[in-house]
Amino acid sequence: MSNAQGQRLLEALLDSWDRNNTILLNLLRILPEGGLEVRAKEDCPSIAELFSHIHFVRLVFISEDAPEFARNLPEKEWAVEPDRDRMAQMLNDSANAVRDAVKSNVETGRDMNLHYDHPILLLQHMLWHEGYHHGQIKVALKLAGHPISDEEAGPVTWGVWMRKK
Repeated sequence: MSNAQGQRLLEALLDSWDRNNTILLNLLRILPEGGLEVRAKEDCPSIAELFSHIHFVRLVFISEDAPEFARNLPEKEWAVEPDRDRMAQMLNDSANAVRDAVKSNVETGRDMNLHYDHPILLLQHMLWHEGYHHGQIKVALKLAGHPISDEEAGPVTWGVWMRKK
C-alpha cells in the first residue's frame, strides 16, 4: 500500500470516528424533555450516566494507552451531567483525544502502551462500545414510554453514516 493510500485509509477511519461522535451528539440532542433521567429499570444507569460513562471510558483508555493525549479524568465514571451543552462539550473533548491519539500513533508507527495490537483497534473498540450504549439508551427511552421514532432518529444516525461528502 502506498503512503497516499495509507493516509486515505486513515482519514476514512478517522471520519468514521467523527461520524460516530456526531451521531452520539445527535442522540443527546433529540432526547425528549426529561430524557437524561430515564432508566431502563430502577437499578440501571440513567441516560445521563450512560453518556458520562462513554466520556469516561474514552479518557481512561487514552490515559492508559497514549498518555501524552490524556485529559483530566472526571471524578466519577457514572456521573450525572444535567446540562446537555456541557455533556456535548465533554464528548467532543474526549472524542478529539481519541482521534488525536489514534492519528498520531498510526502516523508515527507508535504502539499503544497497554492494550491493543494496533491503534486502530482502540478506535474500533470505542465504536463498538458506544454503539452498545446507543442501543441501551434507545431501549431505555422505549421502555419509559418515550421512544424515538425511526423518522426522527434515522436522519441523525443512519443518515450520518451513509452520507457521502
